[in-house]
Amino acid sequence: SFSFILTEKKQIIDQSELLEFCIANKKMLDLGGLENLKNWIKIRSDAFSQQALEYGLPYPKGLLLVGVQGTGKSMAAQIIACEWNLPLLRLDFGRLFGSLVGQSESRIRRVIELVETLAPCILWIDEIDKTFGQINSRGDSGTTSRVLGTFITWLSEKTAPVFVVPTANNFDVLPVELIRKGRFDEIFFVGLPLEEERKLIFSVHLAKLRPDSWQNFDITLLSQESKNFSGAEIQQSIIEGMHIAFNENREFTTNDIRRGLQETIPIAKMNFEEIESLQNWALSGRFRIASTL
Repeated sequence: SFSFILTEKKQIIDQSELLEFCIANKKMLDLGGLENLKNWIKIRSDAFSQQALEYGLPYPKGLLLVGVQGTGKSMAAQIIACEWNLPLLRLDFGRLFGSLVGQSESRIRRVIELVETLAPCILWIDEIDKTFGQINSRGDSGTTSRVLGTFITWLSEKTAPVFVVPTANNFDVLPVELIRKGRFDEIFFVGLPLEEERKLIFSVHLAKLRPDSWQNFDITLLSQESKNFSGAEIQQSIIEGMHIAFNENREFTTNDIRRGLQETIPIAKMNFEEIESLQNWALSGRFRIASTL
């Protein structure tokens, strides 16, 4: 049966120690905002079916998600797997680099082989920029470049239905070959949530925590006071507010969350110039913006 085959394959993946089999349990509703990205995902929900093949559609190749930390890029990878009903494999590029000569190159080939036996599937590579940002600084006699070369060649030539979703916070360090047209179907920029999106993010979190009373919170006020906060930071400020109220033995309120917001320093404040240049660069028109502006 299908589930037996999947269990078998999961064991092979686990034994490899290079890939991680993830449970994709995030739904569209768990992600506030990012409507352009969500529509893109929805339109392709049957793209790996037999009907799509007979229709003449090529398999989607992948999606590169670039943007600010904590804005839902990793969650988007999980949502794709869940919406398309495909297994989700996570690759930590750092694990590929072995100490023995030639070990890293053979590991990337092994990963490609494993992923293709599991196809159709989603291959999620979190924070790919961290690996490639080290190419120049690492004294590894070209190992990183060779691993990258093998990976990029596979990206452009692969025929197996493997949908690759790398995420990156820092675009500057990504090699040009990686972002060249044809490697991915699309490059999306995921920026800090806009006011309307922050309303949705507060609603999503509060509705989960207090399904019967979440409408009592002043979500408009909270979204106005959380300018430049990422989704992860909004969640953190709600938890902070809950701690305050729980410690005083009472139900938490809008004001507790406002205190939580005041006590959370958003990453945009700490890395203001970096994030501003990232946002400006995203608006240059070279990428699709994940939010509807």
